[in-house]
Amino acid sequence: MKQINLTNWKFRACGAEEWLAATVPGSVHTDLLKNEMIPQPFYGKNEHELQWIDKQDWEYSTVIHLEEEWQNLASTELIFEGLDTYADVYINDVHILSADNMFRAWKVNVKEWLQTGDNHIRVEFRSVVKEDLPKLAQLGYALPAPNDQSELGGLEEQRISVFARKAPYHYGWDWGPRFLTSGIWRQAVLEGRNAAVITDVYIRQNKIGKEEARLTAVIEVEAPIVWQGLLRITADGQDWMQAVSLKVGMQTLNIDLVIDDPRLWWCRGLGEPNLYTFQAELVQDGTVVASASAQTGLREIKLLREKDKRGTSFAFALNGVPVFAKGANHIPNDSFITEMTEERYRHEIATAAESNMNMLRVWGGGIYEEEVFYRLCDEYGLLVWQDFMFACSMYPGDEHFLESVREEAEYNVKRLRNHPSIALWCGNNEIDSAWSHYEDNKGWGWKEGYTTEIREVLWASYQEIFHRILPEAVASFHPGMDYWPSSPLRNLTGDEHQHATQVADDGDIHYWGVWHAKEPFENYNVKVGRFMSEYGFQSFPELKSVLSYAQEEDMELTSDVMMAHQKNGSGNLLIKEYMDMYLPQPKDFRAFLYMSQILQAEAMRIAIESHRRNKPYCMGTLYWQMNDCWPVASWAGMDYYGRWKALQYTVRKSYKDVLLSVIEEDGERLDVHAVSDLQSVLHSELVIALYHVDGSLLREWFSQVNLVADSAAMIFSAPLHELMDGHEPGQVLLSLRLLADGKILDSKEHYFVPAKEISLIRPVITIVETPESGEFSFTVTSDVLARGVYLTAEEEGIFSDNFFDLLPGQSKTISFSLRGTDGRDWVPAVPKGLEVQSMADFVDESLL
Repeated sequence: MKQINLTNWKFRACGAEEWLAATVPGSVHTDLLKNEMIPQPFYGKNEHELQWIDKQDWEYSTVIHLEEEWQNLASTELIFEGLDTYADVYINDVHILSADNMFRAWKVNVKEWLQTGDNHIRVEFRSVVKEDLPKLAQLGYALPAPNDQSELGGLEEQRISVFARKAPYHYGWDWGPRFLTSGIWRQAVLEGRNAAVITDVYIRQNKIGKEEARLTAVIEVEAPIVWQGLLRITADGQDWMQAVSLKVGMQTLNIDLVIDDPRLWWCRGLGEPNLYTFQAELVQDGTVVASASAQTGLREIKLLREKDKRGTSFAFALNGVPVFAKGANHIPNDSFITEMTEERYRHEIATAAESNMNMLRVWGGGIYEEEVFYRLCDEYGLLVWQDFMFACSMYPGDEHFLESVREEAEYNVKRLRNHPSIALWCGNNEIDSAWSHYEDNKGWGWKEGYTTEIREVLWASYQEIFHRILPEAVASFHPGMDYWPSSPLRNLTGDEHQHATQVADDGDIHYWGVWHAKEPFENYNVKVGRFMSEYGFQSFPELKSVLSYAQEEDMELTSDVMMAHQKNGSGNLLIKEYMDMYLPQPKDFRAFLYMSQILQAEAMRIAIESHRRNKPYCMGTLYWQMNDCWPVASWAGMDYYGRWKALQYTVRKSYKDVLLSVIEEDGERLDVHAVSDLQSVLHSELVIALYHVDGSLLREWFSQVNLVADSAAMIFSAPLHELMDGHEPGQVLLSLRLLADGKILDSKEHYFVPAKEISLIRPVITIVETPESGEFSFTVTSDVLARGVYLTAEEEGIFSDNFFDLLPGQSKTISFSLRGTDGRDWVPAVPKGLEVQSMADFVDESLL
């Protein structure tokens, strides 16, 4: 085989004279930026000034030199792993391909159009705006697509995102900008060969158990000539062989495999994510003619939907073990996908693992992620809920569109099916509930806006895509994997699947009463479903991140720049509205940034603890959202630059295998719950201490706690007046610890008054270096109660704890790790420029 990676490109606007240097993989926007033709897209309001780019057609050009030996090859293919989106490809001015789907690869046998010497390859990208506006006009009515920020692009209500098989978030979302990219966004390769080639290796997992794994290696082979020989499969010191005869063209070979005593793949918390590499070879007369490999983990993953006394379960079981899913929703890490590096992907996945997660949901408004994302999930033991790329829109149902979806589904299911992390294929995000749900003449209820005739057409198109094409692709190419048509969804049949946004006793739930409906945080304690696949609360990123897109004069909640970096309408004011309910008044806008993170973290703590307390009725909690695609105020726990917000530190504690959760009931009693995700019985001791805010110990309670494996239970309950022991509620607090074998499994502080009523005194916080075990650590102490202790360093990294409360007379030992490079997660280090603050530094002076 001969191969040339096509990387030496130039580009220009169609019709322009000057060619500019281009990067492939890349995009027009990033190439314009690198050529200093546009300003930094994320800065200030520059997004608004760059909307002209998507109205223009663009072309990319390269020249490859081929020696005469290329003419002697039986087959030569030009392969584009990704073209964004409407593209025409020419070789030596001969049109050889029209592409119209960003989500699949394009492959053409181009032997007849190539010549010895120089060959000119040109790719013309047609504007998605100019391409799709006529489709909208021809349809005669608008299709729902409320997150399409058409007005920003000067299109007013002409929402066209539904017509292109292109990343929906490129058109804007309520956390992301509108940048309609175009370009060669994945690898471009010219391949030539005379012999057969293995184009795909799929290890189909037929039956996986502790004693043996029964598999089938499904090998796709493309042969330019008739061939006979052996197919050999090797893995983990074993090999299997069978004689094969190849005909000209594409064919599929199957060979059954059995592995005794397999090392199973487990998600984080249940065991090791063991992986096997399977090598497939075509052998003739002892010579390997072609080879390819696939890495996978041996496991059985099932979505359990079983009737019980309270409805129908929604839970994952891995190798027969129920899994309480703990995680978040993942969106693309950048508006310009090709700017993502393996290091940035590793930082996200390592953050998820460090935060005690075991699942990420790849949300349906982004992309089918890069291979490295799934490889890292495999390695770190993170399950992946995989949406198909459809979100919050109704889609056309013409024959060409449906065929494109069918090819897209086949391509991506086959591309991702070897990854043991894939736990579920889901058809779309929120479309079923958006079409059906209608409450008080507001909200979604899309179907109410159409005539009966159009309604039937749209629903028929929906059924064709999400109840036929996509599940058939999963059944055909990833047999044994579960498919869920839409998230959220209750039942699969009849009219009972309506109102899926309501908390119910079956299906998965997107609960947005807190935030969108302005419900109090306390509602998280009562609005609990079988699987909470979306919920969330916003905050700003930290000051350093805000200063990457704003100047000093922009530091105001409703400034033009702050509003440009808040995509959820009145989201900034909504944060303030909730802050007024729960927290003391910040002294200025910079303080508001910090307080917004404290607020967000508290909201998500309440939600996560509630979901976990309700195990096994509730068996999953995936908050919105893990990450950001640009620097912005959003629901993310980790901002665009990978910096951990207060939420990420809180999630790490809230997702621990053993959790303490404290809740007041009716203002009369205090209940203490413990949750264990351990697979063995837990013998522990609960220690409850009543402290005065001056740090003095007033009283202690001790209780032996035995938790059965994988369970949640109330472990202590007492009247509030008894616990306060006659003291004023605002002058005392509880410290709770759960201990086993001398180690603290989890700890909590509980205050008897709301956060905004807790008296704050400016503390003197002391930091003392305490080298331990060869690693740098430091001890933090305070002279008075310090709330929300906030540590910062000049370098990018994470602390072992942050945004914590500190009682006088007590200390906390903290370590710091730099953000890793070269395939490492984090590297223990001395934090340069270490600073410490607390909530008292951020509140209005009148409150001190």
